[in-house]
Amino acid sequence: MTDRAIETQNLAKRYGDTTAVERLNLAIPERSVYGFLGPNGAGKTTTMRMLTTLTKPSGGTGTVAGADITDRDAVVSNIGYLPEEPPLHAELTAREQLRYVAGLRDLPKARAEERIDDLLARFSLADDADRRISAYSKGMKQKTGIIQAMLHDPDVLFLDEPTSGLDPRAARTVRDTIADLADGDATVFLSTHILPVVDELADTVGVLYDGSLVTEGSPDALKQRAETGDERTLEDVFLEVTGGIGEEA
Repeated sequence: MTDRAIETQNLAKRYGDTTAVERLNLAIPERSVYGFLGPNGAGKTTTMRMLTTLTKPSGGTGTVAGADITDRDAVVSNIGYLPEEPPLHAELTAREQLRYVAGLRDLPKARAEERIDDLLARFSLADDADRRISAYSKGMKQKTGIIQAMLHDPDVLFLDEPTSGLDPRAARTVRDTIADLADGDATVFLSTHILPVVDELADTVGVLYDGSLVTEGSPDALKQRAETGDERTLEDVFLEVTGGIGEEA
């Protein structure tokens, strides 16, 4: 990897006459947490799908973990991705699901079993690991999806609403895990509508509006009003730059 975990230049996505993302420029350092905010329809999900190779850009360039986003195999081997709806097989147990993913990732069996046991315990799923996912609550499915995304120790982890459906204790575990990942060697690209989570964890915050990056900086820098030095909340900043439009849920 270079010193930039994620980098884009004029990245764009168009659907016919509709521009979903326009001239997006990102330069996200390794071992950092990037908080990605935006209202409904701003282009956040489209951006994440381009960066994870699920959607081809209409223009511009990008690299993730040093690999060009047009090279799916090179990118996918170095990333983890949790979409808002985790891709899980309801007929499997959580342990079977994670073993299946470990096989796809070519993890050595002993290492995979150790990693699965550790993460199941960390997210308080060990006692339910052999129940079918179809019987899981939304929160339990979300935790399984998070474990699945980070199972192979990815260089870059994309998380779309990772605390959705979680009780406060589980949400705290997710926040602690994100902080631990960034303290190690991972970079976390975090999309969430819960602003205190971004305020607490993000090194840099970017706000996308109508397909364009309208503001970017550290939470402290964004909250500091330049003309007076008064401090705003991150919610104040968000509402100012998006014209008062509510966040994407």
